[in-house]
Amino acid sequence: MQSLQDLVDRLPGLVDYFYHETQAPTFKSAGGRAAALTPPAYSNWRGEQRAWSETAVLFQQTHNMPELFLDGPDALKLLERLGVNTFANFPADRAKQFVVCTPDGHVIGESILYRLGEQSFELVSGMPALDWVHYHAETGGYDVSVVRDDQSTDNPTGRRVRFRFQLDGPNAGAIFAAAVDGEPPAIPFFRTAKVSIAGREVLVLRHGMAGYKGVELSGAFEDHDVVRSALIAAGEEYGLVPAGTQAYYSTPFSSGWMPYPVPGIYNGEELRGFREWLPSTSWEARIQLTGSFRSPDIEDYYVTPYDLGYERVVKFDHDFIGRDALEKIGAEDRRTKRTLVWNRDDVVRVLASQFGEGPRYKAIELPISHYGWNQFDTVQTTSGGFAGVSCHAGYSDGHLVSLAMLGADNAEIGTELVLTWGEPDGGSRKPQVEKHEQTEIRVTVAPAPFAGAVQRMQRSGIA
Repeated sequence: MQSLQDLVDRLPGLVDYFYHETQAPTFKSAGGRAAALTPPAYSNWRGEQRAWSETAVLFQQTHNMPELFLDGPDALKLLERLGVNTFANFPADRAKQFVVCTPDGHVIGESILYRLGEQSFELVSGMPALDWVHYHAETGGYDVSVVRDDQSTDNPTGRRVRFRFQLDGPNAGAIFAAAVDGEPPAIPFFRTAKVSIAGREVLVLRHGMAGYKGVELSGAFEDHDVVRSALIAAGEEYGLVPAGTQAYYSTPFSSGWMPYPVPGIYNGEELRGFREWLPSTSWEARIQLTGSFRSPDIEDYYVTPYDLGYERVVKFDHDFIGRDALEKIGAEDRRTKRTLVWNRDDVVRVLASQFGEGPRYKAIELPISHYGWNQFDTVQTTSGGFAGVSCHAGYSDGHLVSLAMLGADNAEIGTELVLTWGEPDGGSRKPQVEKHEQTEIRVTVAPAPFAGAVQRMQRSGIA
């Protein structure tokens, strides 16, 4: 079987390949196969998106998230070696956002890490991060066993190890309390607890991406239907709305999370072994680049944890891969994560260009407006200087917004900038990109996260 390294060696231009030839490996990009498992909408995406901030939603996460299970005496030692996070206080009732980097300090990926027991762990989502952990577990001499459970569209078994739901919104706490058998436990943020729902054991993570008392619920795959039915029944009087993939993939616009950055693994001799371990059909071999920003150097698409707003996650209290490089990155070399609010008149102009004569600009789809994964659109100052890049874009809270990484000089809230919308030269060869012309859209810098409820939660310290 060919490896990712074989692919890198034979391609004359890696950026051109990812820009023109690949299909994004995400669940969202799987089309009909994904829709057969989780529909784009159970009712309509607008109502489902509103319910996230007005009543409550139940997101179906069973099929879209890859998982990796670790067990063994060296499991914690392995995770400490790879994660930028501290493990100083990580008992079995906690979870954390787990971030891994290359020796140069570039992010490979991230996942949610559960500690299930003294030497048992579960990593949820973030395929490059899971691959990095799996690679070191196999090649690093660690006494640890690994079980992989890929997303359903890439899973030959036709089933998952665990079901997974996300219950969120203002009424999420009341619905959770109504669904639990007996007295519901009080669970602090990013702590876990086991409860019974409809007589089935369910692991609960206090989550709350929308800024409310949301929970992520998981359990044996065989209990999927019973637990989901119980949650829907408990939520009926509270306005619970089952939400499909369109609403689900629009959540980062208000929460400020920038998922699945380009993994910084495609060059460097220290990473050759990892590239040789990865097959040419891996997630990392199928990433997609799209948008108005173009560079021939794949490194220009890499990010550090600081670019993603993870300063609070990086802790230099242990030895991990990438520590030396991250310690040397000064404040002046870090980009700032921000939300860009798009000018409504410019958005309407792009929408209107789809009708009548005149230039056709790249169509703006709703609620997800980025047309690839990963997307990079050039952002400039009003005088034409480079300000940064815009990535995930879409509709949220009555606005069209995007998440951006900006230079410190252009990251002040309220700054007016200009985004280049559409790809150069009429568009790439990607099948979802129609022929179009580029145009400029005025944008205003706003906080990330954009949603007021999430900002209030973070300021209160309960996050």
